[in-house]
Amino acid sequence: MATQQTTLKVQLVRSPIGTKESHRATVRGLGLRKLNSVSELQDTPAVRGMINKIRYLVKIV
Repeated sequence: MATQQTTLKVQLVRSPIGTKESHRATVRGLGLRKLNSVSELQDTPAVRGMINKIRYLVKIV
């Protein structure tokens, strides 16, 4: 039986310039490049943790 994987759409709404290096690396790890870019990701605890770490830079669409 296949389970339906839910996804999250995350949009970069603030520039990571001037933030901590680890936060910039997290933005890149989520597949976000330019401002307002959107990435569709699997809803896993690891991804949720990454989004939580940089929640002031992104929004869930």
